[in-house]
Amino acid sequence: MSVKQVSPAPLGLAAFAMTTTVLSLLILGVLPANSASIVVPLALAYGGIIQVLVGWWEAKAGSTFGFVAFSSYGAFWLYLSLLEIFTSMGIVSAQPVAVGTVLLLWGFFTFYMWIASLKTNLTTSLVFLFLWIAFVVLGIGDITGMHGVKLAGGFIAFVTAVAAWYDSLAVVINDTFGRQVLPLGRAVKR
Repeated sequence: MSVKQVSPAPLGLAAFAMTTTVLSLLILGVLPANSASIVVPLALAYGGIIQVLVGWWEAKAGSTFGFVAFSSYGAFWLYLSLLEIFTSMGIVSAQPVAVGTVLLLWGFFTFYMWIASLKTNLTTSLVFLFLWIAFVVLGIGDITGMHGVKLAGGFIAFVTAVAAWYDSLAVVINDTFGRQVLPLGRAVKR
């Protein structure tokens, strides 16, 4: 009797999607500014720790792409949480230009992950495309201090979260039903 291989990816996508949704709603002003404290525990537990674990499960399954993606974005959420904690304690000062520069570097990383994602499926590629744009726009918003740019970045991050929610949902539904119920789109052919 063979054991069915379980994909950890939809768990990592859900963790990413939920944390990104909450943060983007905060940036967009849908959640009040004083509710920033709800992002930190979510980012630590679900966005951070769970995604890092998913990354390691992906490595065990032999997926370099999944390992690098989930481990890195899990580390991003851990970094963002620690930055918020250390800033609130007065240990560090999160200067907008420095934070914006870090976001641009995450944009660079996401750009090359987007290129690699072109061999996965259309839905996953869209997640990385939107995330790349969101990091760049949010980084520019922090560096320039332009509120409208930051809001645009928050909106693009929300679109990214929606795509990640769908990606996770489609994998779970399709696996549960044992057939394609929700399409993910085809990978780019060479």
